[in-house]
Parts: sequence; C-alpha cells; structure tokens
Amino acid sequence: MGRYFYSEVHIKSPWDQVLAAFWQRYPNPYSTHVLTEDVLYREVTPSNHLLSRKLLTKTNRLPGWAERIFPAHMARAVYVLEDSIVDLEANTLITKTWNLNHDTLMTVVERCMFEQDCSRPTWTKLSREAWISSSLYGLARPIQEFGLARFKSNQAKAMRGLEYALSRIQTEAPPHLHDDQGASSEKHKPLPTQAPPTSTQKPNQFV
Repeated sequence: MGRYFYSEVHIKSPWDQVLAAFWQRYPNPYSTHVLTEDVLYREVTPSNHLLSRKLLTKTNRLPGWAERIFPAHMARAVYVLEDSIVDLEANTLITKTWNLNHDTLMTVVERCMFEQDCSRPTWTKLSREAWISSSLYGLARPIQEFGLARFKSNQAKAMRGLEYALSRIQTEAPPHLHDDQGASSEKHKPLPTQAPPTSTQKPNQFV
C-alpha cells in the first residue's frame, strides 16, 4: 500500500518573496545532502506559465540494517527530477519531484503547492504531499517506514533551508513558521559548489 504524508505550513512572508527564495534555496546550510542542482529545461508558455525541470543529486545513506543486506558498492547517490509550474496570475507554484534510480528499493513522489494565503495575503501557504512505496519483496514495509522517517527529516531541513534563503532576501532573521516546528540549533556548515545549469529538449510531462 505504501505510506502517505501530508502537511500544511503557513510562512509569514508574501508569496513573491517565497517564490524568489525557492529559486535561491540551494546551496544552504541545512540541505548538505543536496549535492548538485541543474536546470534541464525552462519555458514560458503562451498562457504565461513558467515551466521548469531540474535534476538534483542527493546523498542516500542507508540505515545500518540495510547496509548489512545490500552490496557495499551500491550507489549512494540519488538522482531526483523536479518539475515546477509558476502561475503569476493565480500566485501559485506547484512542484513535483521523484527519484530516477533506486526505484525498486524505494520510490518517493512529492507534490508541493505554494500559494498566497487567502486569509492573510502577506503570508504564504505551503501544502506538501508525499507517497513512499517499495517493491522489494519481504522488506517493503520496513523500507517504507524508513523512507517516511527520512522524508520527514529532510522536509524539516528543507523548510529551514527555505527560511535561510528568505532571510538572505529580506536581510533579516529567518521568519518563524506558523506551526509547531521549533527553531534549529544546527550550525552552518560549508557547502559544495553549485553545478552550472544545462539545457536539453522539452520534457514530455510536467506537474
């Protein structure tokens, strides 16, 4: 059946600033597991929507019990595609990400919606969904549980990274979120150099 995750976060910053921070979120001290970010395709449609596709490379350390099962030479890097659509008239940003490799071991599909908060126009509402599944016979359930826990940890880091990018744009302390996420005590760490963007032909599918 797989595992499902859903969360809503209200960011105390206007949508246009959050959009700008989204494009500038890497590198940041809270997402050191993100190694590279490359733009594969970008287009403004006749309906004035911005379509983008990125390729991200992330680290994929397995839990201790899994390292005893899978070969030591198994690749630890995960390649992730990120499709996004920006609608400037509706003030929405929709993203969809999924892993390209290790999909037999585990597949993680994430969908995010950034939109202007209707009740508080100077805030932004972020709705996040994720589907975690595994087709590995006999180990699917523990792998899915591990994947869900890893996803929760990484999405919390992603939020801190977005706050960090917002603080750089606003030249002030990172905004607090209107939810139960506490402030991070993690120290800033050196980051790898961001890979230069590349281009390719138009993808067959977007969000």
